[in-house]
Amino acid sequence: MPGSMRQRGEDSWQLRVHAGRDSITGRKRYVERTFRGNKRQASKALAALVTETEGLAPRSTKEGTVGALLNEWLEHAAPSFSPKTVATCRGYIDNPIIPAIGSISASKLTANELDRFYRHLLEVGASNGPYAPATIRRVHGIIRRAMTQGVRWGWISRNPAIDASPPRVPIHDIQPPSPNEVVRLFRLAQESDPDLATFIVLAASSGARRGELIALRWNDIDLSQGTLSIERGIVLVNGQLIEQGTKTHQSRRITLDAATVKFLNEHHGRMAEAAALAGTTISSNAFVFSETIDGSLPWRPDSTTRAFRTLCKKAGVKGVRLHDLRHYVATRLLSAGIDVRTVAGRLGHRNPSTTLNVYSHFVPESDHQAADALGQIFDDAGRALDNAEGPEANAREN
Repeated sequence: MPGSMRQRGEDSWQLRVHAGRDSITGRKRYVERTFRGNKRQASKALAALVTETEGLAPRSTKEGTVGALLNEWLEHAAPSFSPKTVATCRGYIDNPIIPAIGSISASKLTANELDRFYRHLLEVGASNGPYAPATIRRVHGIIRRAMTQGVRWGWISRNPAIDASPPRVPIHDIQPPSPNEVVRLFRLAQESDPDLATFIVLAASSGARRGELIALRWNDIDLSQGTLSIERGIVLVNGQLIEQGTKTHQSRRITLDAATVKFLNEHHGRMAEAAALAGTTISSNAFVFSETIDGSLPWRPDSTTRAFRTLCKKAGVKGVRLHDLRHYVATRLLSAGIDVRTVAGRLGHRNPSTTLNVYSHFVPESDHQAADALGQIFDDAGRALDNAEGPEANAREN
């Protein structure tokens, strides 16, 4: 255990020994003593203090509960989280985690208690009824990450969440809209809400997330080159619009088809004309989808979803969510034989394996082609071998 000493006077020394981390704050703790004597005597005193400090146990108080650890962890992790993630974690910590297990000592929490907690959420839940398995998984993820940090801080010796068994999340088949349904929605929107029509065609050609499309500014789009840069997203947190980085914290540039570029040009023309009538202009920094004449404020995510839902109802398109336009892009590209890495890049997936995990059952044609290719290679090799052995076989027969 490291220690140090500093002379403060002719025969006075300040001894300082690191005593681990505080179990509540995670900050480094030190034991300090003032010693009077010569340097050699001070060195011996320091060695004795080091030995004494090694036997000290981490502070244990009633504050060392699961609830205290969760709160401390979130404060520690918040700077690296998006505002929406912080709000989501805060909500789950406040309810249901702390009311159920928050008063338990962090060092005494067991996997069995966690499993009983998850089972209660699944069967009983809270005021709104039982929790879905996916929601319980999110709750488990928060607890597991907080407990992992608790091990690093010395609150606990082992993470009990590692051995817990949250419910499995059933895998539901993705059912993206058909091309006919997307076109029907687009055409209906053209008649009643051209701006929404532009949003739909851009979503159905780019595969971008709702928040990423809402956050687009005109300087993110190069209409002459037909490219689009996605660098940020907009989320709704406690009723406020927050602009943040993309979900994967990575920007990406994608190419737009000619038809989408045409619709975006028309959309910009409508915005510019409306702004001119109001005595203002559309700057390059204006939002592409805005609720104000000058493009200074973006659409709200919840309002955008409601508008799309209303459009689907009018068009008689059932079971299609706004997010399904993203699934539409992914499945159509994969079915068309576009390689997974390219599709992943367009969707903004950090790793192509994510794309495969979600959409693997939409590439059966590619798998059939792979099987056919291997079969063809085998057949060709067999024919080549037969041709090579033919003369030798005839010679042996003669």
